[in-house]
Amino acid sequence: MKQFERRIDTILQSEKSTNDKLQLICQLLHDEVTHYNWVGFYFKNGDKNELKLGPYSGAATDHVLIPYGKGICGQVAESNQTFVVQDVTAEDNYLACSTETQAEIVVPLFKNGENIGQIDIDSHYKDSITQEDHEFLEELMQKVADIL
Repeated sequence: MKQFERRIDTILQSEKSTNDKLQLICQLLHDEVTHYNWVGFYFKNGDKNELKLGPYSGAATDHVLIPYGKGICGQVAESNQTFVVQDVTAEDNYLACSTETQAEIVVPLFKNGENIGQIDIDSHYKDSITQEDHEFLEELMQKVADIL
């Protein structure tokens, strides 16, 4: 994952809009990390206890709004903790975006100590989320927070 750091830093430091920067990050990770089949951002939807889909790369999803507590994303919105699921069929509170998804990682995004969103990554391969993914994505969310 270290090979992406310079490219991501270049995106984050560019003159593009924040939305375009996030879209480019999604596209880069989706296209270049073989076990990332869907990459997207969800953000707190105003004062509501729900998440709203932001930039993403991958198949279209019906999950444009996700209530807090529902699915992996909704659970991360409440727990403020990274959630890794190596086998989504073993998870009771799971929102299936695609029947092909086998594993998922959701990493919260904090700004000024507040959980304002998250990055959500789906994989078509069970047991594919590594510790390296976990650490890389948590560092990435710190960098993203700096541009928000």
